[in-house]
Amino acid sequence: MKIFSLFILSLLITSNSLSGADWNVYIAKYKQDKACAISYTFDDGLAEHYTLVAPQLEKRGFRGTFWICGSKINKDSETISDTTRMTWPQLREMSDNGHEISNHGWAHKNFARFPIEEIKEDILKNDSAIFANIEVIPRTFCYPNNNKKAEGRRIAEQNRVGTRLKQRSIGSKSTPEDLEKWMNTLIETNDWGVGMTHGLTYGYDAFRNPQRLWDHWDQVKAKEDKIWVGTFREVVSYIKERENTQLNVLKNNNKLLITPKLELDKEIFIEPLTMVIAGQKVKKVIVRQGKKKLPVQISAHKVTFDFNPYGGLIEVLIK
Repeated sequence: MKIFSLFILSLLITSNSLSGADWNVYIAKYKQDKACAISYTFDDGLAEHYTLVAPQLEKRGFRGTFWICGSKINKDSETISDTTRMTWPQLREMSDNGHEISNHGWAHKNFARFPIEEIKEDILKNDSAIFANIEVIPRTFCYPNNNKKAEGRRIAEQNRVGTRLKQRSIGSKSTPEDLEKWMNTLIETNDWGVGMTHGLTYGYDAFRNPQRLWDHWDQVKAKEDKIWVGTFREVVSYIKERENTQLNVLKNNNKLLITPKLELDKEIFIEPLTMVIAGQKVKKVIVRQGKKKLPVQISAHKVTFDFNPYGGLIEVLIK
């Protein structure tokens, strides 16, 4: 009879929830159970992405995604062939500081205008250049001229967590009111926003005054309890992992045994996920995955913690 009761309490779910009289167990839609996510992306590897953008992001605790064309990047500060572009050492520094440096094509070749073999060579050459200079393998891709020709897209998607398929221009045509409305709409609709621009003070879609972007980031920072600002790779990886993770949950008195199962490539999809346990007010929760004790956040009738979807059994003791 005891074995039968435990069997009844063991439920298999696919990244949604265990519904019962006491607890609802599910993976949060976004990291730390935030209402929405925003990724700020910058195209073309402009010099002011290093001098202006990265410092302003870091000042607020944010990190961005910078899509570069390797053919335009300067070797170093002693070998400058284009003063409007960054150097490889600058990109390495940004990567070390947590920003994502990724692939925008070696020579920014429009997929619609070149043979597919030439497009493939262009993509792989840029991957190689980024790895050689930064020691990071690009796991995302941004389409030059936003052209997503099917043949080129199939190549661009190989061995990546995702490619930029949608974006919202946050450059010269945006007003402070537009940006605030965009932010609030993302919160209300629980959506992921991908902001995109090129130049700040020069180049395509440059701001008339970059202070407009800094003010927008201050607004986002003020609502950080609702907004996850993550790199493109972080957010797209989280979403795909969440969608593909199964939870096997066994409930026994004040203990939950949760076994996540994820069959994506763990060399590519590396983002921790956030578990939510909701239902009753609790005073203390102890969570372990393997030999590791996991940090826990308790608020009202909800418990949250980050976990490794490949890490095996999670033991939750609720007091």
